[in-house]
Amino acid sequence: MPFADFKKGKIHYTDDGSGRAVVLLHGFLESSKMWENYLPHFVGKTRRVVCIDLPGHGESDTFGYVHDMELMAGAIKAVLKELNLRRVILVGHSMGGYAAMAFAETFPDNVKGICLFCSTARNDSDVRKIAREEAIKLVKQDHESFIRKSIPLLFRPENRKIFKPEIEAMKKEALKMSPRAIVAALKGMKMRKDREIILRFNPYPVHFIIGKEDGVLLWTDLIAQTKHSENVTYSLFKESGHMGFLEDERACREDLIRFFNLVSR
Repeated sequence: MPFADFKKGKIHYTDDGSGRAVVLLHGFLESSKMWENYLPHFVGKTRRVVCIDLPGHGESDTFGYVHDMELMAGAIKAVLKELNLRRVILVGHSMGGYAAMAFAETFPDNVKGICLFCSTARNDSDVRKIAREEAIKLVKQDHESFIRKSIPLLFRPENRKIFKPEIEAMKKEALKMSPRAIVAALKGMKMRKDREIILRFNPYPVHFIIGKEDGVLLWTDLIAQTKHSENVTYSLFKESGHMGFLEDERACREDLIRFFNLVSR
């Protein structure tokens, strides 16, 4: 498996295809495996797809006790340096979107476009920060129980039975994470900066994929963020929760391909 060196540790990634580069970033408790069904449709002679395991997730190492978004941006940069890639399209699901925005702030010349996939440019609300603290307490008490209870709640209630096999597979993957890694990610998300200002001045396209039934992020708040610039667009999926990449896979996949083609013009 390919790894990039980063802060005396390793960041795992995959690299397929050739041409214009797209970097796919997973969310909290996920890994680069979430993109497996998408890769056959994305990879080709004109598109190169890099999937990264963010710190503490998948096959990547854990770095200290807080994985802030700046650290995750640095991990992304380490992979791009390893692959000699300069400008890329970033797609970030949930936490991956937070990392993508931190990357855009730190390394603006390396960004060709961003898709916030069930994600936001805003920081946590006070209520959300309290919820993160409660989650940290639960993880420290029993991280396995936290994982088993948390993942189904990310799906639209009507979809939890439909996607039961996928939910079980996600739990199995997440259970490979250490409690330390889970807490580090929770702390990093809690303390992340508000980066909505980037949407006002971005010289590249930014696209939001929004689930109307998302129980984590309010769809009206996400649409409000798209009003800052003509370079910011969105697609709203009415029957998707926070896990639209599974709940409405084909439509989301086609929407992403349209975005890739738009950025590559």
